Amino acid sequence: MSDKAKYDELQSFIDEMKNEKGPLMPVMQKAQDIFGYLPFDVQKFIALGLDVPLTEVYGVATFYSQFNLEKQGEHSLSLCLGTACYVKGAQTLLDRLEQELKVKTGDTTKDGKFTLIGTRCLGCCGLAPVMMIDDDVYGQVKADEIPEILKKY
Repeated sequence: MSDKAKYDELQSFIDEMKNEKGPLMPVMQKAQDIFGYLPFDVQKFIALGLDVPLTEVYGVATFYSQFNLEKQGEHSLSLCLGTACYVKGAQTLLDRLEQELKVKTGDTTKDGKFTLIGTRCLGCCGLAPVMMIDDDVYGQVKADEIPEILKKY
């Protein structure tokens, strides 16, 4: 889809939502669905379309972890670094993931396949250490299993 078509789709959604109560979050979510992330130009477009300050859009985008300000990989790989996972070896897994993917935490692989994210809790403490790729949960992960898990994607 061309950029123009993406902006047209977002404008249509803004037009639908701007008279609703609290339209900012749904519009930002729709924009991220359309563009894959919320670059500065898209944030400005939302601010103008909803007649809200750009600082408000940016504040929401940076406060909520669901929003991305940079382009993300095809697959989101989240590794829990919370207490239970950390005690069970999450740092070793993180080191291995960075080595296998050749990226640092928070970065996207050169081929655009994975974005590596360190999280504080995935809510699966009983399965520690835990990682997720998109919506797939991997529990009690061992460093040697990582290459095989990555091959699935």
